[in-house]
Amino acid sequence: MATPNPPMQTAIKPFNDAVIADAAARIVAGECVAVPTETVYGLAADATNGEAVARIYAAKGRPSFNPLIVHVATLEAAKQIATFSEAAEKLAAAFWPGPVTLVLPERIDSPIASLVTAGLDTIAIRVPAHQAMQALLKASGRPFAAPSANASGRISPSCATHVLKSLEGKIGLIVDAGPTSHGLESTIVALTESSIHILRPGPVSADQIEAVADVSASPREETTIDAPGQLASHYAPSKPLRLNAAKAMADEWLIGFDEISGDATLSPSGNLVEAAAQLFARLHEAEASDKPRIAIAPLPATGIGAAIADRLARAAHSN
Repeated sequence: MATPNPPMQTAIKPFNDAVIADAAARIVAGECVAVPTETVYGLAADATNGEAVARIYAAKGRPSFNPLIVHVATLEAAKQIATFSEAAEKLAAAFWPGPVTLVLPERIDSPIASLVTAGLDTIAIRVPAHQAMQALLKASGRPFAAPSANASGRISPSCATHVLKSLEGKIGLIVDAGPTSHGLESTIVALTESSIHILRPGPVSADQIEAVADVSASPREETTIDAPGQLASHYAPSKPLRLNAAKAMADEWLIGFDEISGDATLSPSGNLVEAAAQLFARLHEAEASDKPRIAIAPLPATGIGAAIADRLARAAHSN
């Protein structure tokens, strides 16, 4: 079974070209790096690498797999990931780079790992304005999943020492570019064909959003769109899901783990980071199978395994 990773040596280094090169190499290698945006410090990882994204959850101790915001360097890069409506184009032109996140339909050919969207068909995306985050995006050539760089449930960090206090021993590098300018997470805006919903208030107000989009903005109502910062109803398979299954019944498609192989596996070696990275892909695969029911092998509820267990419990309960 997987064992907890030993504590890392966490270094705070000042923002400069050499440190950005180091940070970019870490990102490409699948590590998480803390880096400032204009809102708060973010915990960045390669959004196309499911295991790298899983390390975000492991470092934060996040209790469930909520959707994460994807950060990209340009609008053009965002259009490779999400489908933009006319209203979305207007908002991007007005507020990007800047502290507005748009929740849009994800493109079918998007390279983003399914763990980032928590299995949803929408994606939260923004172009940050901070020079350190922009430099790291360009140096790595990767889109980032980047929630706030703090332990889950703790106060969001607006300077490097806040990050160290919360995540020391969990990550290797904090890029220090001083205090953030806003100190408040981005405004999250969900767009449908006929409406705009403010899913999370932030530095850009609803009035400013309305003025640009020429559509009335309202607080979040009951909707299928989910985003960071909410108590979301995440993806659950349409088939009944049985937990802690040592073997499959005749009518079940079994998702294995460790020594239980199943029809497919989350991790044959019992690696919980790998399991987290594979979770939503395996659930989709199971749902598309010809078996009417799904079973999943037992997983240890320690470390990131607690997040997997939380997600599976809610998925099973919703059937």
